This record gives sequence, C-alpha cells and structure tokens, in this order.
Amino acid sequence: MKIKLNDLVNKIENEDYIQDLETVKYATISKSKTKLKSYAEKMVNEVVAAYKHDSLIRTSLEVEGQRPATFSLENNIINLPYANYKKIYNFFDEGSENDVNLYFETSSDFLNASAFRIDLLASEAELLADPDKYVELLTEQIFEKLQTIRNYENEPKEAKEDEKESSSDK
Repeated sequence: MKIKLNDLVNKIENEDYIQDLETVKYATISKSKTKLKSYAEKMVNEVVAAYKHDSLIRTSLEVEGQRPATFSLENNIINLPYANYKKIYNFFDEGSENDVNLYFETSSDFLNASAFRIDLLASEAELLADPDKYVELLTEQIFEKLQTIRNYENEPKEAKEDEKESSSDK
C-alpha cells in the first residue's frame, strides 16, 4: 500500500481509518502467553484486513491495573504516532507517495522517561507474507514490554530535585 502525504494527513485528521480498542485486566494476560497471543492475533488479523482494503488502522490493547499500558499497531509512512501526524510534513514532500509500514507502539508511565516507545514491526509485504510470524513477534514484544513496565522504577522526586540543586551549585 502506498499513500500520498496529503491523503495520509487528511485521513488521520478526519479519523478516516479503522479504529479498535480492546481492554483487558493485567491479571488476565500477565501469566498466560496463550491469552496474550489471542489478543496479538486479533490485532494482526485486523491489520491484514485493513491492508487488503487499502485502509489505515489503529488497533490497541489497553491493559488495566496498577501499572496501566496501551499497546497499539498503526500503519503509517513514518515512526510517528497518529497523535503527532502534523509533524509528518517535516519529513516528506507533500506530493510524495510513500510505502505504508506497520509500527508497534507502547505507552505507559512505567515504560521509560518519555512514557512512550515506537518500533517498526513489519512492512506490508512482510506482514501479508507471514502473518503468523508477526503474531508471535507481537506476542513476544508485548510480553517483554510488560516485564519492563512491571520492573520499572521511577526515580524519587526528591532525588531529582537534589540532583538539580547540586548541578546548579556548580
């Protein structure tokens, strides 16, 4: 699938893309890769269907619990979330036609300092050639991100303030 920059931006701006959000409790998937895989499979299958209809898509799995997280698949021409679509103009010519790839996004306050990460998961051709491979890959990546979120330790605010004070004293 190829798309012109202006068409992409217009579709995102007007929310003219497939959207799906599934919500699950952390306890439901934290100990069972099989359950996690069923969600990953649904997400990948939705993306395959979107590609077959030349559609953009954002499909998400929202994990509720003490350390909430959202895992999303978006197809885009660049590794920017749809929320930042206006910035795409900084990277492409307006009339250019570009390949659409699949990106995996993770957002959680317990992930890293920016609370966000985006990675290229697959090109359209790769995904359509072997969807099962990407179900496995997505399952593994979500599982790994859940581990990171579970083990994340925020630096206490006092430590950050002490660090600021000591660096301003120099």
